[in-house]
Amino acid sequence: MKPEDLLRPTPQGLYCPPGEFFIDPVRPVERALVTHGHADHARPGSVKVMATRQTLAIMALRYGEDFCTERQEARLGERMRIGAVDVSFHPAGHVLGSAQIAVEWQGLRIVASGDYKRRPDPTCMGFEPVPCDIFITEATFALPVFRHPPTEAEVEKLLASVRQFPERAHLVGAYALGKAQRVIRHLREAGYGAPIYIHGALKKLCDFYQDEGIDLGELRPATVEGGKKGDFVGAIVVGPPSAFADRWARRFPDPVSCFASGWMRVRQRARQRGVELPLILSDHCDWDELTATIDEIRPEEVWVTHGREEALVRWCELRQIRARPLHLVGYEDEAE
Repeated sequence: MKPEDLLRPTPQGLYCPPGEFFIDPVRPVERALVTHGHADHARPGSVKVMATRQTLAIMALRYGEDFCTERQEARLGERMRIGAVDVSFHPAGHVLGSAQIAVEWQGLRIVASGDYKRRPDPTCMGFEPVPCDIFITEATFALPVFRHPPTEAEVEKLLASVRQFPERAHLVGAYALGKAQRVIRHLREAGYGAPIYIHGALKKLCDFYQDEGIDLGELRPATVEGGKKGDFVGAIVVGPPSAFADRWARRFPDPVSCFASGWMRVRQRARQRGVELPLILSDHCDWDELTATIDEIRPEEVWVTHGREEALVRWCELRQIRARPLHLVGYEDEAE
């Protein structure tokens, strides 16, 4: 049996012939298994969708209750049979509800990790290494130049700027699902107790996180209706990065533009976005974490997808681990 008999790349996404399902399909299919709620992995329109309870809830929040015809909840660690294939979901540590998907058939186990990280995150379960024959890894930051600094140091950098410029508002660009809530929770854990202002696009997801028992503290809408620019002096405002390019951002007093992303390691990206205070906070592994994960799992073969595939494939080959790029299309890094 060839591994491609169990999982193979197709234009729709990773397909499992003996189970007749797709993992994170990029277009509607009959049966989809979804790793997490980011828009490039969780798309509406499929007939049957299997995911963790939290991911299903996030998809309903983002796309409406009719995002699919039939939902099936996957409980973490529980083995399920789909067609001739055994399937199980395991924590990925990426965002709330995120999971790796293990598929097993005729003695071969392949783990599709989706997106994952190894850093502690107070807003989601940590990554669980799953023994397997073939490990499918992302490669968003799979270059040696990407080594993320300690999370606490980046959060303190933001708080130090707030203390240094008490007359200015600090606008933090952070992706709506996962990153925004993580930034807020890290600020709370660092002792920041003041109200944090959020863009309206974050409210539903922040409310969901709060309902799931993740305390984000007092959040207020970042609006000026009934108020003045002066209301935001010294405030921290969190919103999606796209909002800071439009008129919404002009309502704040002499704002300090911040952006929380692993891409802030690249100074040119920060300059292109006009970011005054880059915060290197990522929901993906850096180079050391990617390679350490492969070392820890020690699969016979590694498949590398959506990212800097060639460098990680080469690293595996030098470690006498078979590896190849999948060249899957349709997965972006905008969520970072």
